[in-house]
Amino acid sequence: MHKITEIGMEHDVLHENHKLAHENYHMLEHHNIVSIDFMGSIGSGKTAMIIKLAEILRGKGKKVAAIAGDVTGEDDFKRMKESGITAINCNTGHECHLDAHMIRNTLKKIDLDGTDVLFIENVGNLVCPADFPLGTEKRVVVISVTEGDDMVRKHPDIFHKADVAIVNKTDIAEYVDVDVNVILDDYKKLTGGNKKMIECSVKTGKGLDDVIKALGL
Repeated sequence: MHKITEIGMEHDVLHENHKLAHENYHMLEHHNIVSIDFMGSIGSGKTAMIIKLAEILRGKGKKVAAIAGDVTGEDDFKRMKESGITAINCNTGHECHLDAHMIRNTLKKIDLDGTDVLFIENVGNLVCPADFPLGTEKRVVVISVTEGDDMVRKHPDIFHKADVAIVNKTDIAEYVDVDVNVILDDYKKLTGGNKKMIECSVKTGKGLDDVIKALGL
């Protein structure tokens, strides 16, 4: 009975999250906001990528807002604010991921009519966020070469559920003894060759135009 109860509770939680995510999606769509959920490990470069993309988009006249998701603290939030992004901090407490309910409450603090693009930085890991869509138009997973060349093989679920996959920090691949082609090949095998992983370096700017194009920005 204990096992059955746990499965039932998990189903209810996931079902409720999907319902709220659906509502979030329509709310953001109603305000003509392009919304993107950035998932990835701690240190993959999500914050730096969001800051750089926001800078590029502001240069095109776009109004950008961001939600910084972390278990605790304000480090990423402060970096976003200092860069000029309209940012809101969202701490999850003990949870290893953001969920649709948290985003619903955080959206109340954002001027939706004054926002063209919303970036959501999820909590740093490659497991929990996969099962909890937030209601964004697109979901992105970012990994870096510093994590090794086996990330796709170790965490296939999040790569299956992401619309866009990015391997970041490719400019230092040789210094951490990682072959980027191994990562790209693993992703190609996982997706049946239907999707292409973007090679990127926020530091040098390589691949950022491809990211913007893939996100429809």
